[in-house]
Amino acid sequence: MKNKHTDYYNVDSLLNEENKLVRDSMRDWVKENVSPLIEESNFNGSFPKELIKKIAEIGGFGGIFPEEYGGASIDFISYGLMMQELERGDSSVRVFASIQTSLVMNTIYKHGSESMKKKYLKKLSEGNIIGSFGMSEPNHGSDPSSMNTTYEENKEYFIINGSKMWIGNAPICDIAIVWAKSKDGSYACFLVDRETPGFTTSKIERKWSFRASETGELIFQDAKIPKKQFLYKSNSIKAGLESLNLARYAVAWGALGIAMECYEIALNYSNERIQFEKKIASYQLIQKKLVYMVTEITKCQLLSWRLGKLMNDGLATFEQISMAKRNNVEVAYNVARHSRQILGGMGITGEYPVMRHLINLETLITYQGTDEIHTLIIGRDITGVSAF
Repeated sequence: MKNKHTDYYNVDSLLNEENKLVRDSMRDWVKENVSPLIEESNFNGSFPKELIKKIAEIGGFGGIFPEEYGGASIDFISYGLMMQELERGDSSVRVFASIQTSLVMNTIYKHGSESMKKKYLKKLSEGNIIGSFGMSEPNHGSDPSSMNTTYEENKEYFIINGSKMWIGNAPICDIAIVWAKSKDGSYACFLVDRETPGFTTSKIERKWSFRASETGELIFQDAKIPKKQFLYKSNSIKAGLESLNLARYAVAWGALGIAMECYEIALNYSNERIQFEKKIASYQLIQKKLVYMVTEITKCQLLSWRLGKLMNDGLATFEQISMAKRNNVEVAYNVARHSRQILGGMGITGEYPVMRHLINLETLITYQGTDEIHTLIIGRDITGVSAF
């Protein structure tokens, strides 16, 4: 059957050989290592920790950074394709890799001292230590500027009090990148070691979504942070929000991976399932769903590729990243819904990953900035008027 795959517009021709190699090797790796165990991990509500070292071995952590820091200097399109394939496996796997790279390693790489980079980046890239990133709080998600976590400085330490909620990798992290606010309204970023006195973590149990992700809380009770663990300071939360750009970029590509996976499953199923003595693929309403799915996926592929080019050239704006994030997640959500419907009752079983992806997408809609916030970011950019 012609053009039944997800590359309807031959976007492959826009990729270089490294891009294709990264994508194909990651796709094969996911099928071999993630697919056989992820349903069980999802039902159990725990991350398959045996994958951490394996992800590191295939360059899943920090690939965009120079070799001296454990990376491979891959470009942003290759990184995006890597996130696409990891999330085809499961959101938990992509999220783990993205936190490690986009939030933790990237912050240290951009703002850490040379000694800090040498101490942590290679260990993170090798999966020897696990990082988390703390900005959102129990009462402040979309409005991090109002954070209640505070820091004070004395001669020997910074003292942090407060908590961070909905933090990926929190229960199992060895280090945490944490934002706090001072009495004078300035914001500071710190690298906190697990053994820091006054620092503890907890796990959020009984989640319906992101079940295989280790999600929890970072808790600070007069936590003493050595001066050498200070990263940087800003009078505006804008500096902190900029650190989310690469993570949001990863979400955009990852959501595309979910859409591609759900479409292919629905297409194959529609050509196998017989109802009223015909393949359901022969019915007009099924074909309408499939056409919608592949059309929207094609738009996402072109949007993501162009954004990757802009990232490579250092020209991407955070508003452009917002557009890709909100669009691709919305498309993936609708594609997953159509796929679930085409599969009928089988769509809600663990025999297929569609329902797992659909439930994970419920989180991705608000993860790394809600759909509403990204909409208003773009709205402000195109009108020049802020609505928030």
